[in-house]
Amino acid sequence: MLQDIRDNSQGLIAKIIVGVIIAVFALFGVMRSTTLPGVAEVNGQEISEAQLQNNTQQLLNSIGAGIDSIDQDLLEQIALNQLIEQIILLQSAEEASMVISSNEIDRQMLETVSFQIGGVFNPDLAVRTLAGQGYSVASYREFLRQQLVLSQIANAYSSSNFVTEAELNRLAELSGQTRDFRYISVILGARTLGLAISDDQIAAYYESNKEDFIDEESLVVRYVILDKDEISEEIEVDEIELKAQYESEREEYEGSSEKRAAHILFEVGVDLAEADVLTLARETQQRILEGEDFEALALEFSSDIVSAEEGGDIGYTDGSAFPSEIEEALEILEVNEVSDPIITEFGVHLVKLTEDSENSFQPYEEVVDRIERDKKSAEIELIYAERLQNLSNLAFETGDLLTISEELNLPVLQSEPIGRSGGSAIFSNQELIAAAFSDEVLIGGNNSDVVELGTGQAVVLRIQEFNEAAVPTLEEVQPEIAVIIRTEMEREEVQKVGKNLLDAAERGEGLDELLKANELEWIVEEDIERNSFTVNREIVTKAFGMPRPTALPELTTITLDNGTFVLLELNQVNSGAVDSLEQDELDALTETLSTGLGSSNFEAFLNNLRSNADIQRREVREEF
Repeated sequence: MLQDIRDNSQGLIAKIIVGVIIAVFALFGVMRSTTLPGVAEVNGQEISEAQLQNNTQQLLNSIGAGIDSIDQDLLEQIALNQLIEQIILLQSAEEASMVISSNEIDRQMLETVSFQIGGVFNPDLAVRTLAGQGYSVASYREFLRQQLVLSQIANAYSSSNFVTEAELNRLAELSGQTRDFRYISVILGARTLGLAISDDQIAAYYESNKEDFIDEESLVVRYVILDKDEISEEIEVDEIELKAQYESEREEYEGSSEKRAAHILFEVGVDLAEADVLTLARETQQRILEGEDFEALALEFSSDIVSAEEGGDIGYTDGSAFPSEIEEALEILEVNEVSDPIITEFGVHLVKLTEDSENSFQPYEEVVDRIERDKKSAEIELIYAERLQNLSNLAFETGDLLTISEELNLPVLQSEPIGRSGGSAIFSNQELIAAAFSDEVLIGGNNSDVVELGTGQAVVLRIQEFNEAAVPTLEEVQPEIAVIIRTEMEREEVQKVGKNLLDAAERGEGLDELLKANELEWIVEEDIERNSFTVNREIVTKAFGMPRPTALPELTTITLDNGTFVLLELNQVNSGAVDSLEQDELDALTETLSTGLGSSNFEAFLNNLRSNADIQRREVREEF
């Protein structure tokens, strides 16, 4: 859901007050949590143990690591430091009187995809989703408010930086830099094929490296899976019901009016006064009248980036969703007609009426699929929730999967052998693997708890077969060991040849003879850019890490990941220049520098807040 917030935080849609407020939220109370002792205090504001536990779990989920694979104390310390930083930033915002309106929070909730069915906000789904994540409506609204405040602070620093010409020139020199170099590649080949590998060598390698060949412990499970998609196939909606729903919607719709609009927004700012913006808007309007495409011009000129990418589309209104100036213009426009420039608090707009549904309704054939989908959706959710509860009860009450299969009409399936690292399909889910290897299932021989996969699927499993970790016999891995030894022999030989080449190059004699004897040659590269993919990336990275040559070329060596030895000679470094850049490249470079400065300034700001804050930790914790 947080991603939805980020994705929808730009453009006019982020500025226009949403006309429809979801009143149902007022019916739900605040979820109360158990009071636990505080772990820290920031300028008098307490951080509870419950907050720390919650943030620690969220951090663990974001990392995607298992409990056993990470230091829990370190994780808790990081989570606590995050909470402290968040609090001091929010306190700073409060002191600066930064405010997020209720309308903006309403809009964020309305546009959260997780709260929608068929693209339409569903309050019941929203409440259920929030409850499943430990939020009440009130607590989630507070979470949104805080995130939006924090986003405002970050945006303030990212957009308030001045890039000097000297800084830009320096960055252009570095980013546009190219290098001239040449190199010799000594690849793994057949230099050692004449050397036999003995059985004793293979046996000795096996004895010294048995742990490398261990087949990890694995298990085979039997399982049942509850799937929403299969429930959907069970449901049949009677044609009579569909037509009745259509007529009901039609009756509600008749006499109402809904319009759809697009716009091009010209923002008034430091660079452009309102008069200049009006002039630009009129010039753009004239281009539209002369036949140029509205959508293309929206993409070119509109300050509302989000809508511009959709041809300027800002959605539907019943007469109250947009600013009054725009609503008044829409009342007199014909479909596909573009308004004169309109001034609102957000800037100057050119508005186009794209749809007008007054006293009209789509034919049954055009909307029947949507109606059927909507009617099924609600029923699917109810059936799935009921069966999920039954599945959970049966998993706990029964000692096998057969009863579950019979009661819920779910086939019993069997997996391929899977290890602790997981397998394919549903067994790539680490929560499911953790359930399979849990003591309750692996040792106790019980059914697992229900594991929801997050894809409309829920699984219960039990152990069918367990295979201990084992070391294969020498005979089983002999061919594999032979390949390993041969590869190591080749690597050693390649390194010998490479060292001889380097010695000859440094002496300044004998190199040509070595190249001829080994059938090697210099490969010359000129004007290679830092991000070039025309040359092996490991070689390019190494070349750009070498010092600028002075009187003589710089020499170095690198062994690539594939075992290839490379002798690298850097001959010249060519600096980039601002005047060689295209305008879009210059803009991108400026943005990069500005962003970097913004990040640095923000970090300095945060450090200053942290150093001046009164932070009391209730237990001794190491700072990181």
